[in-house]
Amino acid sequence: MIFSRLDLEDAEGAILAHAINAGKLGLCKKGTLLTDEILAELRLTGEKSVLAAKLEDGDVPENTAAFEIAEPLAGDNVSVRPPFTGRSNLMATKNGVAIINRDLINKINTIDPSITVASVKNFEKVDDGQMLATIKIIPFSTSDDNVKKATGFSELAETKLVSVAPFKTKKIGVISTKLPGTTEKLITKSEKVLQSRLLHCDNEISVRQTVSHHEDDVTQALLDLQQENCDLILIFGASAITDIRDVIPTALLQAGGKTQHFGMPVDPGNLLLLGQLEDVSVVGLPGCTRSPKLNGFDWVLQRILSDIPIGPADIMGMGEGGLLKEISSRPHPRNKSVGKKSPEKSKQITAVLLAAGQSRRMGSQNKLLALIDGKPMVRHVAETLLAANVDDILTVTGHEADSIVKSLWDLNITSVQNPRFAEGLSTSLKLGFELLHEKSDGILVCLGDMPFVSAEQLNLLIAAFNPEEGRAIIVPTQNGKRGNPALISSQFWEEVRDISGDIGAKALISGNDHVVHTVEIDSSSIFVDIDTPEILASLTDPKNKNSE
Repeated sequence: MIFSRLDLEDAEGAILAHAINAGKLGLCKKGTLLTDEILAELRLTGEKSVLAAKLEDGDVPENTAAFEIAEPLAGDNVSVRPPFTGRSNLMATKNGVAIINRDLINKINTIDPSITVASVKNFEKVDDGQMLATIKIIPFSTSDDNVKKATGFSELAETKLVSVAPFKTKKIGVISTKLPGTTEKLITKSEKVLQSRLLHCDNEISVRQTVSHHEDDVTQALLDLQQENCDLILIFGASAITDIRDVIPTALLQAGGKTQHFGMPVDPGNLLLLGQLEDVSVVGLPGCTRSPKLNGFDWVLQRILSDIPIGPADIMGMGEGGLLKEISSRPHPRNKSVGKKSPEKSKQITAVLLAAGQSRRMGSQNKLLALIDGKPMVRHVAETLLAANVDDILTVTGHEADSIVKSLWDLNITSVQNPRFAEGLSTSLKLGFELLHEKSDGILVCLGDMPFVSAEQLNLLIAAFNPEEGRAIIVPTQNGKRGNPALISSQFWEEVRDISGDIGAKALISGNDHVVHTVEIDSSSIFVDIDTPEILASLTDPKNKNSE
């Protein structure tokens, strides 16, 4: 191919390289074939030459070359679109999973820089009408030899460059397990998210069972769904699978099945279990599947529903690209040393100090006003919050509100009175979240009767908080046992709004275990809440007082 600035006398039949004004014919676009009429108009405009390409013997025009290369690349459920501007596209004709011949695409792309092939990723979910691959000829032509090499590679390949494995309709059973803190709302929400996933893959939940989180109950549920001729059984565990001998894998073994693989190098999605119960596929779901965001289970589900075989080697090969965006679970960060108002902290953290309780077990005394080292108990907590790395503090009062406010009068802390305090702790928690969720990233829920928690301990919780990396709820522990306070992402406002009674955020935390991150604290202060005169006396006695 000749590519040069050509005199108009030599430019007939050439291909225009750049747009040019052709007088009364208007603007001639790049790629226009120069005819006598166009050249005559160019002369009238004063042009003497044009930058253009002129094909020679052995050259194949860009559109012809693109289409000839594209045609043999299309596999099952793929169509080839007519070429334009040197490009021919391969399109999906069904919903399903794309299967790409990586070896073939690489071979064609190394023939010559004039030929390029780009495709979606191997095993990517695709929709009917979606572009799967594009063949683009970069210049205005390529050589006939290049085209023959490309089509020759296609003819010798064991599989086409791209095909679509369509989704198949399957009977899908879902088992949801329950622990004492598991709410019906959590189960409903989880199944709703799962139903949406399945609908996007041309399937839906066929049958549901809810059972206790015990291997014997899960075993029976598996056998029941097997008898109902389910093709696929998905299990939402009330608690994440932590070991191959945990409840769900044990139940699968007791039912006569087996675990094919546990764990996957995709984050979120690490704690996925893949199993088989005779001819029924079984998947123990990681906690992140309660969220609609992309996770490793999506990749497994899409292959199962499109009848693409998947086994341990396939799962272990998912590590490259397995660190997903907007994830709901990530490895725990290293502990950081944190101080007052770290300049690196970007999250807006507000503390809500719950100080509305009636102290019924303390008798006539309001425990929050009881003196410890000469100060009211609630003031100790407030001063700790002021020393911690929080951006603002809100005190929620109720019982003896005026006295509580007076005990904090000089600390410049905002307070709000909860008119429904007698209905339980949940009403104060809801009020705090209602007022704070729109302006805060995280809300540190502090109890007014825990005066021995330190600012340094609170700062450790705050440093660990990162909802984008899956640490949306931070809970302190000692020797693995969870305590208080808790730091909760404002994204849970709707769930907080549905809490009732005097249980606080325990159900919310247990129901969102997949985004709970624990911080080990070397102190029993995270368990010390003062409910009775005896506890108060023992803790304020210098001989017995718990401290750091």
